[in-house]
Amino acid sequence: MESLDGTDWDVLIVGTGLPQSLLATALSRSGKKILHIDRNNYYGGSEAAFSLQEAEDWSRNVAKDGSSSATFTNVSVHRPEASETDSAKLSSSRAYSLSLSPQLIYTRSRILPVLVSSKVHRQIDFLAVGAWWVYTPGNIAEEDSQVRTGNAVGQGTLRKVPNGREDIFAAQDLDMKSKRALMKFLRFIGEYEEQGEVWEGHGQTSFSAFLSGQFRVPAALHAPLLALTLSSSDADHTTTEFALPRIARHLRSIGSLGPGFGSVIPKWGGLSELCQVGCRAGAVGGAVYVLGNGLTGPATDERPSDGATTETVTTPDPLKVVLKDGESVTTRWIVGSSDDLEPLQTSQHEPVEGTPLAEPKLCSRSITIVSSSLEALFPPMAEGAPIPAGAVVFFPSGSLNSRKENDAKPTLPPVYVFVHSSDTGECPPNQRVLYASVAMTGDVAVRLLERAVQALLSSKNLQPQPIVLWSLRYEQTSQITQHKESAASARTASPDERILVFPPTSLDLAWDDSVLDQVKGVWRSIMGDDGGEFMVFEDREGVGADDEGDEL
Repeated sequence: MESLDGTDWDVLIVGTGLPQSLLATALSRSGKKILHIDRNNYYGGSEAAFSLQEAEDWSRNVAKDGSSSATFTNVSVHRPEASETDSAKLSSSRAYSLSLSPQLIYTRSRILPVLVSSKVHRQIDFLAVGAWWVYTPGNIAEEDSQVRTGNAVGQGTLRKVPNGREDIFAAQDLDMKSKRALMKFLRFIGEYEEQGEVWEGHGQTSFSAFLSGQFRVPAALHAPLLALTLSSSDADHTTTEFALPRIARHLRSIGSLGPGFGSVIPKWGGLSELCQVGCRAGAVGGAVYVLGNGLTGPATDERPSDGATTETVTTPDPLKVVLKDGESVTTRWIVGSSDDLEPLQTSQHEPVEGTPLAEPKLCSRSITIVSSSLEALFPPMAEGAPIPAGAVVFFPSGSLNSRKENDAKPTLPPVYVFVHSSDTGECPPNQRVLYASVAMTGDVAVRLLERAVQALLSSKNLQPQPIVLWSLRYEQTSQITQHKESAASARTASPDERILVFPPTSLDLAWDDSVLDQVKGVWRSIMGDDGGEFMVFEDREGVGADDEGDEL
């Protein structure tokens, strides 16, 4: 590639995470001269997807020098020793595409029509997420030896979360009183916004207390409804105000793109695929891409030496920045996440008035490859429904602890496990990928993740027990939307209006549409009032769907 030293650009996008990649798509028809760089040698940032070898290389790099910055820490890879009788083995490295930040996308999310209107949807395959399950523990072992090894749960059961009225009426383990209580709640949640008198006075109370007090839903049925909130907090700290819009989102999404399902996952590595497609659109529009080259040092003004300014609404005076390889470029706008722009000393940048940043949070995650197809977790969803490629398993607070631990420790957060089939392209046939997450860090978090995977694989629903072939564990720093929906606009800016900073990526387990608002805000700052409609494009003349999807 030719040298970048001394080149001039309209926009410098730093990082290939999801907000930056969507911005690349939004600017791909703008006619602006765009340089898009990433200090990593891969696309996707926090949303990246790796083969086995890439994941192990990434683990070593993070442990060695923190090459992914402080976003990821305490990364470790585990390959259990195979016995002579084990026939299941890992496939080749490239047979896997493992996502660092798996998320569901609800079918009524605004991102889906935006992908259509921007013409990039042709390069993305979406697959249905099917059944949701709640883990109910069996006999809880309390022997000290089992607690020390992390094997503190007995053989439990996975119970399917009802998918609507038909499932509730068909459930044989619910009595009529429980069914009536659930049906009353479903009628309420369908139009809860219009019934503020029922819930607004209970907005800050626990959702469990609201269910018991207002609808007399038995305590044993709280867990299936809590599962649908994807809350990272235990039941006592998941508020009614937080839970209602999330349950409504889930139920209202079912059937909007087909019978039986309400959420989807992108094929070939989750959100990483959206990043790849966004960057491809930018490249087709003329953007220049450089991996393995980030920023170093602060940005400096390149105003004319006589002090005059040429700045207008959409063409501010240039900034000069130095890249990691020592080359310098000038640009009118610099855009990236706070992490990617850290060399510009953006840590002191204040959010735009009225849009405070959420406090950074932590979570622990694991990615586990298992030897079974886990067919019991993927039942048919409805007549005419697609074959599901994903399932969700919810482990309520306390369900993974011994009685002794529950008595001795404060309530721990729940654990979620996303189960992805080989149809996602993330693993070979007859294997599955388990993505586990818990909103805490440290040794206790590691133990919870291990127990969740063990409890899932040893549950009565899945016999004979599958074998763990490989696992990756890590901690991630970002923000969690917990008690309120994200602000409509969360764009942040530095004191220099030419440097636009995206907030940290959310650790939420479902796609947050506020990311679109952030991208639109940055796009509007760059384009001014002459940018036209956001992410609404016509087909390129002479360019077909296959051409738009060429690799970078």
